[in-house]
Amino acid sequence: MKLKSLIVGASLAVLAAGSGWAEGVKVGMITTLSGGGAGLGIDVRDGFMLAIKQSGRSDIEVVIEDDQRKPDIAVQLSDKMIQSEKVDVLTGIIWSNLAMAVVPGAVAQGKFYLSPNAGPSALAGKGCNKNYFNVAWQNDNLHEAAGAYATEAGYKNAFILAPNYPAGKDALTGFKRFFKGDLAGEVYTKLGQTDYAAEIAQIRASGADTVFFFLPGGMGISFLKQYADSGVGLPVVGPAFSFDQGILQAVGDAALGVRNTSQWSKDIDNAANKAFVESFQAEYGRLPSLYASQGFDTANLLISAVEKADVSDADAFRAALEAADFASTRGDFKFGPNHHPVQDIYVREVIKEGDVYTNKIVATGLEDHADAYAGECKM
Repeated sequence: MKLKSLIVGASLAVLAAGSGWAEGVKVGMITTLSGGGAGLGIDVRDGFMLAIKQSGRSDIEVVIEDDQRKPDIAVQLSDKMIQSEKVDVLTGIIWSNLAMAVVPGAVAQGKFYLSPNAGPSALAGKGCNKNYFNVAWQNDNLHEAAGAYATEAGYKNAFILAPNYPAGKDALTGFKRFFKGDLAGEVYTKLGQTDYAAEIAQIRASGADTVFFFLPGGMGISFLKQYADSGVGLPVVGPAFSFDQGILQAVGDAALGVRNTSQWSKDIDNAANKAFVESFQAEYGRLPSLYASQGFDTANLLISAVEKADVSDADAFRAALEAADFASTRGDFKFGPNHHPVQDIYVREVIKEGDVYTNKIVATGLEDHADAYAGECKM
């Protein structure tokens, strides 16, 4: 892999060794590489770049920038990449509020956007676009599976909480869509919050029989540690974002036994996933996370399109993306009519393997699951 320094900011242009067609494709990756959400963006970047390296192609150039988890910075970077860097494809955004700030403008200028993470409902339904593809999930999906699992597990009265931003709202909407019990409480917290004493006091007094929360990254670490120390003791259900490989070591024993939902796990039994887990660990010295798998799949989707069509022929390139002709770490993978995945979502349990906290699949939560907004998408 060859690295070329750029003059502005902390950009990297990465060219993989190999051969390909002459014109090539230029990718702008805007992701979170500093601050509280840095681990998520680093994993997306590393998974993406591993796939590019493994492809051996010299016709895919990747320019990488840090959005600092700030919408205004993300918009500035997008404008620079489109107008100055002349990128063909954008990718990388972790946070839904940043996606909402960047994606509509990018696709309006004829650029392709491949999301390796954020999947706000506004971009899945009426705000869908023919050049927008989500390779991870629509925001509601993992939470829908958590709601279905909580119902199946016999919980009747759930206390639910999430940050007050688009993905948080989608999370609680998704959980409620599939949970058949009552709500003991519904709370939106501040994005980036680290002190949850007030919310835990509300949970204690609520009469709930379970707690569902969506608090990605450092927010989830803080909540789980404080919740474990509080002695409340109610069983916890959540999506993978607070129980994924990148943060489990920081949470420790407080996470053991927790059931969480994910479309990916390191123990999914297919050749592509086994090879990915092994090669990621060899390349970076750590087990991959959900975010790393999504970055890897996003790059392989891009590579599959590059192999079939020139990005300058937008219709042909779009058709190649829609075909999703690549070996996903998830196994079966296809897009619905709004360019969001139709896929299985699993129930995992946090376990300890030696000194390492990780997850194992214990059930399939939802099979061939599509999102609730596809019917609103007209394109």
